[in-house]
This record gives sequence, structure tokens and C-alpha cells, in this order.
Amino acid sequence: GTPQKYDPTFKGPIYDRGCTDIVCCVLLVVAIVGYVVVGVVAWTHGDPRKVIHPTDSRGQFCGQPGTPNEYSPTPPRGWVTTLRGGLTVPPAAPPCPPHTQICVSKCPDRYLTYLGVSGTTGDLGYYRNFCVPEFNPRKAAIEVLKDKECPAMLIPSTPLARRCFPAIQAKKGVIMVGNETTYDDGRGRRRNVTELLEGAKKANVVLETRQLAMKIFEDYTVSWYWIIIGLVIAMVASLIFIVLLRFLAGIMVWVMIVMVILVLGYGIFHCYMEYAKLKGEAGSDVSLADLGFQTDLRVYLHLRQTWLAFMIILCVVELVIILLLIFLRKRILIAIALIKEASRAVGHVMSSLLFPLCTFFLLCLCIAYWASTAVFLSTSNEAVYKVFNESACPFSGQTCRPETFNTSNVTKLCPDAQCLFAFYGGETAYHKYLIVLQFFNVFMFFWLANFVIALGQVTLAGAFASYYWAFKKPDDMPAFPLFSAFGRALRYHTGSLAFGSLVLAVVQVIRVTLEYLDHRLKAAENKFAKFLLSCLKCCFWCLEKFIKFLNRNAYIMIAIYGTNFCTSARNAFFLLMRNIIRVAVLDKVTDFLFFLGKLLIVGSVGILAFFFFTQRIKLVQDTAPPLNYYWVPILTVIVGSYLIAHGFFSVYGMCVDTLFLCFLEDLERNDGSAEKPYFMSPNLRKLLKKTNTGQPDA
Repeated sequence: GTPQKYDPTFKGPIYDRGCTDIVCCVLLVVAIVGYVVVGVVAWTHGDPRKVIHPTDSRGQFCGQPGTPNEYSPTPPRGWVTTLRGGLTVPPAAPPCPPHTQICVSKCPDRYLTYLGVSGTTGDLGYYRNFCVPEFNPRKAAIEVLKDKECPAMLIPSTPLARRCFPAIQAKKGVIMVGNETTYDDGRGRRRNVTELLEGAKKANVVLETRQLAMKIFEDYTVSWYWIIIGLVIAMVASLIFIVLLRFLAGIMVWVMIVMVILVLGYGIFHCYMEYAKLKGEAGSDVSLADLGFQTDLRVYLHLRQTWLAFMIILCVVELVIILLLIFLRKRILIAIALIKEASRAVGHVMSSLLFPLCTFFLLCLCIAYWASTAVFLSTSNEAVYKVFNESACPFSGQTCRPETFNTSNVTKLCPDAQCLFAFYGGETAYHKYLIVLQFFNVFMFFWLANFVIALGQVTLAGAFASYYWAFKKPDDMPAFPLFSAFGRALRYHTGSLAFGSLVLAVVQVIRVTLEYLDHRLKAAENKFAKFLLSCLKCCFWCLEKFIKFLNRNAYIMIAIYGTNFCTSARNAFFLLMRNIIRVAVLDKVTDFLFFLGKLLIVGSVGILAFFFFTQRIKLVQDTAPPLNYYWVPILTVIVGSYLIAHGFFSVYGMCVDTLFLCFLEDLERNDGSAEKPYFMSPNLRKLLKKTNTGQPDA
């Protein structure tokens, strides 16, 4: 159908609406189909094991079923050790071969050198577990080390992240590895174990982090049910606060205003007392201009002129606030009345408080699909093997195939050449366009995530608009306002939601690109490029905020009238501009109430959790679980309480914004006559001194 036009005799929501922005709807469907195709292709070519599991020098996984390095005995063959310490160092001209990596069943647990065990049988049998499969024990020791078939030395190691790292430990402040402070480097020289410390420092950080994570996990296992109880308390408190806003909104707002006035008044009094106290003191009459700039700011507090300036500034602010209250008192009363009305609307559409869970679930699906596709795309590369040699060779650096390398001409012309695993890559068309597919993956994530958020906003707006435009509340409301609004949004306005989310996604992708460029240019010395990039980042940040504001109000107009995105955005923008003062007052009043509500809920639940988990409540002192870190459940409760309160207040904020736009439309389109009655509540009509002639009050 054609987009619904404005009706000058409009009396309520237009339920007989048509499809809007069909082109964008088709474009979204095509993009989703393409996104699914990209995901299938990525899952076909990708292998996440490349991220999780280590490989040997041939690019083969360690300890994985179906691979040449699969071991049946226990422990599984899943560790990687790096062979270092060859007797010869390759020249700089040919490409340097990577350190040899092999898969072993377990890490070495003793100090050994190949030169020391080459003539024995027992130790050599243990040592060969850390040599390449082609190791020939009959070869001379110098040849074995030169061909890098075995490491020059073994060091006691511990497994970490499926890799072997030196088992570094500190005893009485002395760094030791395997109860030794020195080791033989395999070349007849003794070295201090501190030389291994730098290489294993990051490994120790990971090990300590893993131990910390285990303790945190233990805390969660004994306190999870108490955490859930705390989150339930936060949920109940949020619901009670929203209900109480119907009765206490006006009191809280006026108490806040009076407190601000009193605080400013005390500030003026304090500045005057300081100004009077400094009278006659030496050096207090020096002017600020004569004193100049001082790094010690306390010097200024000893000048009478400083306190006089503070007093004048506070007096001006106090006067401005009082004048604003005198001229804006009616608009403040309207804002309070709308907030109370929003509390009633939420009470009639209680299911709206649970709707953010649906939005959260859909966002989780988007994030999971994007993350999995990104991982599979990044692991779609194939193992690339290159020719490495220690002498001049015309084939040096070229790609090769290990299966046919020994029978190729390369080994004949370059006897010391090796075909070794270099990196993961590829030269097919698919591999060349992987970066494009990753970019498409990021773009689709932003588009779909914004679409899900838009769907949630237009659904809530439609439900609350049906409350406002019901002349007899709640008798004239649909039986299931939330589900009706959700169905209308998907059936008629998928294209409009796709349009708005597409515009926002484009801006967000540009911002991500600018952040990436900024990260790459951090080491650059071009100050002009950095300045230009900073300006662009600032501009697109502002643009994103504006588009989010415009989209939110456009979705409300779509829910009310069923018009297309551009028409809804234009009408919403000019409607708000015609009532800019009311918008500013309502925005600040609701911001204050939401801030107060979040602070009250999060603060009270957080304090309760602190006293409970630190066993400071005598009544339940024995009930609190023993913990490694008591801050783990406390922070979890605080963060969870904030998210719960934010979810409740986001619904409430959408309700306030929807009722506000409906209220402005009601004032502009209706006049209280029998043909065009006001749909606002009796309290708002009384506040505005409006009446419905010939119509009974709702």
C-alpha cells in the first residue's frame, strides 16, 4: 500500500495503515540473505582451531583427532615446545626460518643438553621425545643440531595455554628454574636463569590471571544464589520506584529545585563571610591582574577579589534559576504531569517492562552471529609453506608443497633448502577478498543491531501511543497493546526501521574506520593528519548522537501515524522545534528523576550487598558464604542492579517521550470541540485550562 498521509481530522492512531519504505525492506532482506551466504562460506572454509590450538612447524594441529599429531596415550599430545639454540646462525640475506616447533606428549621436566646425552642410551631415549619425527640418532651430534632436528638443551617447563614455558619460581627472593639458578645452554656455557625471565614474563602474567580467574569462579559457585536474590531486590525496587513516581514525581522535582537554590544561597553566604574575614589582612587586597597566573591555586583563596568574583557568579546563577522558575513554572508542572501519566501508562502495559529482554535476546543473537562469522573468516586462510635455506638459493622465499618438495628440483639445486610452514594465508579470489567480507560483516552487525533496537523502540511507542489515544483509558485500549504494536511494526514498517537503522549504521561504520586509522597513525609524526582525524571523529560523534535522537522521535511518529521514515523524521523534528522550551524542561526533569532512581537503587542494593558479603549484618552473619574476594559478588550485584534499573527506566523514558509527542500533537490537532476532543488526561487539561465541550471526560 501507499504511505499513510496526515489526516487533519485525526482523532487517534491510524490502525488502517500501509507498508512504508518498501525499497529499504527489500534491501534489508537481500542484505540478510547475503549475510547468511557469507556466514555459510566462512563456516565452510574457516577453522577456529587455528585460534585455540597450537601447531607444529608444518602447520599441523597438536593433539587433535584426525591429525598426524594425534596421540592415543595419556597425556594427550597437545603441547608445543620451541627448539632453540642451533649451533649455526643463518645469514641475514636469505629469509630466516622460523624456530622449529614440535608437538610433544608432555613438557620437559629436567635439565639436559644434546651434547651431554648423545653418547648415552637412557637419556637419549627421553631426549628424542622432543626431536622432530625425522630425527636420526646415528647422525653426528653437530649435524643433528645444525639440521635443527633436536634442541640444543631442555629446560624444566610447565604447560600453559597448550604450550611449554620455563618453570620459573621464586624462593626467598631468588629466581630459580627447576631448583637451579644457572643452566647449560648446550654450547658449554653456563647462563643465569634470569635470562629466561623476560621471555616467560607474559606467560607468568597469564598463569596468575588464570589462578585469579579460578578463585573468582569459586566465589561465583558459592554466592550465585545470593547474587540472584540481590538482582531480584533491584528489580522489585525499580518497579516500586516507577510506581511511586505517579505520586512522588512532583515532590522530588520541587525538593530538588529548592535544594539547588538553598545550596547556591549557602555558597553566596560563605563567599561573603570569607570576603569579610579577609578585610584588613596583609596582601588580601592585591588584584587578580597584579598577581598574574600562579601554579599554586591556593594563593587565590587568600585574595578578597577571588571571593568577590565567586559571590557575584553565584548571585548571577541564583538569579537566573529563580527567573527561570518564575517563567517556566507551568512547563515544569506539565513535565511532572507527563511523568505521572507515564507511570499510569506503564501500569496499564506491564508487559512492556519485560520487553527489553526480547530486545536483549535479539541483540545477543546478532553479536553471536557477528563474532562467530568474524572468527571463521579470520581462520579461513590456508597453511602457506615457503622455501627456507641457509645459503644462496634462487628458490628462497617461494611457496612450496611439503608433499612433493623432496622430489622437486629445489632440493637438487639447493640441498640445504627446507619447505617449512610460514603463515596462514592464501592466493585464491576468496582469500583476496577476505577483508571485504570482514568489512561487510561489521557493517551488517551495526545494521541489524540498530534494526533490533529500532524495532524495540517503535513497539514500545506504539503500545504507549495506544494508551494516550484511548479516549476512555484503559477501556478503549487494545487487549494486547504491546503485541499489537509489535505486529504492526513488523507488518507495515520494517522498511522504515531498516531505513533509519541503515543511516545510523553507515555513520557508526565510518566512526569505527576513523578509530582504526587513528590507532594506525599513533606512531606517525604528521600533526596535521592527527588534527584532521580528531576533528572528523568529533564531527561524526556529534552526527551519531543527532541521528539517534532524530531516529527515536521518528520511530514514535511512525508508531502513531504510520508514515514513512523521512516524513516521520521531518514532522517529529519540526514539532519538537516548535516546542523547544518544553522539550528542554521535560528532558532535564526526566534526566534528574532517572539519575536519582538509578543512584537510589544501585546505591541501596550495593550497600546491602556490601554489608551482607562482608558479614557485617549480625542477623545473617553465619549465612554469608566464605569468599576469596568479597568484591566479586558485590561488583556483580552493583553492575547487575544498574543494568536492571537502566532497562526499566529505558522503557519508562520511551513512555515519557511517546506521551510527550502525543501531547504536542493533541494540542496542535484538537481544540476540545465535539468533533476534535482532547485525548490528554483530565489532570493535563486542568493544568492547561483546556476542556472538552460536549464530551464527557475520560
